[in-house]
Amino acid sequence: MSGELTADLVVVGAGPAGLYATYYAGFRGLSVVVVDALDQLGGQMSVLYPEKPVFDVAGFPRVRAQDLVDSLVEQAALAEPTYLLGHDAVELEQFDDGVAVTTDRSVRIRAGALLVTGGMGRFTPRPLPAGGDYAGRGLRYAVPRPAELTGKDVLIVGGGDSAVDWALCLEPLAASVTLVHRRDAFRAHERSVTELRASSVRILTPYEVHDVRGDGHISEVDVSGPDGVETLRVDEIVAALGFKADLAALSNWGIGMSRRHIAVDRSMRTTLPRVFAAGDITDFDGKVRLISVGFGEAALAVNNLVPLVRPDLPVVPGHSSDAA
Repeated sequence: MSGELTADLVVVGAGPAGLYATYYAGFRGLSVVVVDALDQLGGQMSVLYPEKPVFDVAGFPRVRAQDLVDSLVEQAALAEPTYLLGHDAVELEQFDDGVAVTTDRSVRIRAGALLVTGGMGRFTPRPLPAGGDYAGRGLRYAVPRPAELTGKDVLIVGGGDSAVDWALCLEPLAASVTLVHRRDAFRAHERSVTELRASSVRILTPYEVHDVRGDGHISEVDVSGPDGVETLRVDEIVAALGFKADLAALSNWGIGMSRRHIAVDRSMRTTLPRVFAAGDITDFDGKVRLISVGFGEAALAVNNLVPLVRPDLPVVPGHSSDAA
């Protein structure tokens, strides 16, 4: 596909924040084109952990990640968006009355404003140094299908939300789950950490993976800590060490950055005119990276960019029930 499209708004990123922004922009009367480097909707949530339960979305005490994505896609469909999946947004042009975004597949989108919610390129996992060549042979960086690890001895490496969530998710399935983290403190939700400490998961802190061995497939792992080196019988390692996004395009565009994230103000406006951002890709004083917060940021961004795109519309949208 090549050529030129026009819309009121181009959204780069089809994860939860981008999908909600798409719906909300449609609710405010804007036409939308959505660009994402992945070939499916839902972002990392769909690719990396579609089966994982999510607990921090308003109205859902517990919701399967893919079910949440499916609902967001259904909601976004009300805006009748045009999706460009498998497209990297590589070039940004700025005009007095709008922007133009060109993808790596030669599609140019002319729009009144740009909202960046991620989707800026392929994301790659932070490697486990001691894992060597065992990727795909017992070493994995995500668990899209937890049932595959049923009856296995699993070692999880990391101390963030993903590591803790995977440990809790796999506990009832795996033969054993051990979690290794190089610090005593975890960077995960307090409730999840409390649940982890009350579970049967073996927690080793502060420990690090020292060596990985196996004949074609992982079978043993040495972990080192205050008590020396211990050898663990392991079938699978889940290295939940985070992911690195390719942010080269943002640097080329000249967007102001803060700690490898896009700097925004209280209106979710970036340092570039008519360019806004929302979701995990943003940074500002007091930033909290939660899905629910990303939804709020998406609504803020859309409401503040509306008058730029449609001067006849106000920032304040009124109540959605008034439109029924």
